[in-house]
Parts: sequence; C-alpha cells; structure tokens
Amino acid sequence: MVIKMVSMILGGGVGSRLYPLTDERSKPAVPIGGKYRLIDIPISNCLNSGVKRMFVLTQFNSASLNQHIKNTYHFDIFSHGFVDILAAEQNRNNDNWYEGTADAVRKCMKHLHNHDYEYILILSGDQLYQMDLEAFAKYHIHSKADLTVATIPVTDKDASGFGIMKVNKGGYIENFVEKPAKEVLSNWTSAVPESYAKQDKHYLASMGIYIFSKKAIKKLFADKPDATDFGKEIIPEAITGGYTVASYPYEGYWEDIGTISSYFDATLALTDNIPDFNLFDNQNIVYTRPRMLAPSKIFGTRFKKAVVAEGCIVHAAEVERSVIGIRSRIGEGSVVKNAIVFGNDSYESLQDLEEEENIPMGIGKNCHIENAIIDKDCKIGDNVIIKGDPSLERLETDQYVIVDGIIVMKKSATIPSGSKIGAVEIAS
Repeated sequence: MVIKMVSMILGGGVGSRLYPLTDERSKPAVPIGGKYRLIDIPISNCLNSGVKRMFVLTQFNSASLNQHIKNTYHFDIFSHGFVDILAAEQNRNNDNWYEGTADAVRKCMKHLHNHDYEYILILSGDQLYQMDLEAFAKYHIHSKADLTVATIPVTDKDASGFGIMKVNKGGYIENFVEKPAKEVLSNWTSAVPESYAKQDKHYLASMGIYIFSKKAIKKLFADKPDATDFGKEIIPEAITGGYTVASYPYEGYWEDIGTISSYFDATLALTDNIPDFNLFDNQNIVYTRPRMLAPSKIFGTRFKKAVVAEGCIVHAAEVERSVIGIRSRIGEGSVVKNAIVFGNDSYESLQDLEEEENIPMGIGKNCHIENAIIDKDCKIGDNVIIKGDPSLERLETDQYVIVDGIIVMKKSATIPSGSKIGAVEIAS
C-alpha cells in the first residue's frame, strides 16, 4: 500500500519559555542528547516511517536551524526525498509572518501544487518521541477520517495545559476543549486503557500531531479563512462542521519540550539505565549531522550514568547523570552532576589554550557544575562553582539565567576563575 503523504514540520514560535536557549536559535534547533537537535526527532520519525517528503516551516531565529538541515539531510537523485525549508515570506497578497500553526500551513499550501499527495502530516519541531507514522497514516485511512489527531492520556494536573478530546467508543472525537479549567475537567474524561487509568490518566490530550486528508484541509481553510490555530479553531470547526475526526491513541513515550524544566528533565532522563526514549535502536534511528569528529578522550574520570558525545576531552574527577555534548572540554578535578553541557562549535588551538590571560572554551580545573545547563562555547575558569537549586529565585544576568532552580549559562558566556553562582554550598 503506497500512502501518498507529505509532512509539514512546524518550526515553532518565539520559544520564550525556553529562553535563554532560544535567544539565538529557534526551538527546533536546541541541542538534545549531546549531538542532536530537536528537529532531528520529527525528521527521523518520518524517515523511519517511509515519509521522505518534508517541509520545515521556519520563522524565528531560523539561521542555525536552516544551516543544520542544509548540512544534514541530503537525498540521492533517485529517492525523490527532500527536507525543504519554507521560511515565512511576504508577498503581494500578504505582508504578515506566520500567525499560528494553521496560518503557517495555509500559507505554505501553495508549495504543494507540484506534489502528488492525498494526505498531509502535521508535526511539531520541538517534541521528543518515537512514533510509527506509517501506522498512524494507515489508522487514519482505515477510520475513513477527514482528520486524525494523535492523542495521549494525561492526568488532571496536566490536562489544563493541553487541548482535551472527548472520544467515543468507536475512537472518534465528539468534542474538544482547549486548555480546560480544572473545575470543568470532570466532564472531559474518556475511556482509556486500564494501565493508564491506574495512573489516573483519564483525559485524552492532543499531541499536536495531525493527519488531514487533502480535500478536508483545503475545505477547512476555505471555510475558516481567518483561522490561525489548529487547536483553537480548525479542530473545533472540523468536529462541529460535519467532518469525520478520529483519535489515534498513542501509548509510547512523548514529551513536549516547552519549558526549561521539561527540557532539563527529558534530557537527563536519557542517562537512565533503560530510558523511555531509546537512542540505541536498530530500527528507530535518530539521524543528525555527521561531523567526522575524533572519538572522545577520557583521563581517569569516574562516570556514573552519563551520555558523552564525540570529540570530547575530559579530565574531570567525576561526571554523574549528565549529558556531555560534542567537543566538550572539562578540566582536571572538576565535578559535573545533573548537568547538560552543550559543548563547543570548534576547537581552540594549542596556542590559544596556553595563553595565560585567556579563559579557554569549556569547563576549567576543580570546578563544580550541578543542576545546570552550559550552552555552547562557554568559557568557565578554574575553581568555579555553578550550582542550581529549587530554592533559587528567577534571575537574569549578562552571563546566565536562573529558571526553575536551574542555572542556564548563556551561549558564549565567560565566567572568571573563582566565581560562585547559585547555591554555593557543596556537599562533602
């Protein structure tokens, strides 16, 4: 069965809740897992599912994202596959940027005229999950749906942050509410598998992953020409307007990387013995840019639950429950715990490293880094303490931001030797 489907991957908005990681890059360009970018997740899901025609819709801080896609995803001339970037553009009929998820897709529909397709797959560029999108498409076709929404069970605590579906026994969506108030949640429970019911997950939340039949999405856009958002406008219109709207029950791991704390927790979870998101899989490969870096070099460091990317030079005393990104340099005697280190975009020369007045890129000697995110190309001197703690209040300086008790060093920040940031008391 050949499924004629193209994918549109949404590049996201300003990403203010992920600031300062989104200060100079878009959300899908944020590093994940030491060597990947968030955009690699939906693109890899597509490739692993046989979906090889992808458009990435970009707008804010898109330069690094565009560069990553250009340097990573190349297809041979016989495959007819591509990952094309569709940046927000002005034209004679419209001088506005993308004003929402539906608005972005509507404005890009003109680029599909020369493509033979029957279905459009809409994905988000800032989620962590592994889904068989071919099975999703077959479910959509089998359900004879105009629109199918991927849904996942959530608790009442989380339900207020999502679009919640009321799904009947046949698997079709009867009602939809965007971010319901807690006092009305009892009206929005749906039948869920027993394993989820035991976890008090009685609500079916939209994952922001959709399949539209070609005729349906064109008619919905024609009927609602001013609609800007799928969740707030297009999905409710489809449900009440006589369209067949199905729910695709997803039972795997899924995390919406929307905040610093969710990003921090999801990334550190990759260091678990058997993480919910599996990077070590023969079938569900996560693709990224091949950098041709040297193997990482370790000098007597004690590692405990750590993920270390290529090209690192690590002299540290201890690295525990941390993700160490490409080209990272960590000096002698340093301790890194519960931390994400993005690494560096390049190596410094030996001459630069030997100049006494310079602080080299990376983490210096005898430092203590804990509950922190170190963005790319940071220069941290010797004997520096950077320790996040839930008791810390939100704070922003020229060099770092404290969010949810996590200290986030800004890209290319320089921290002089002997500096102490955050909760400086270190347990012996």
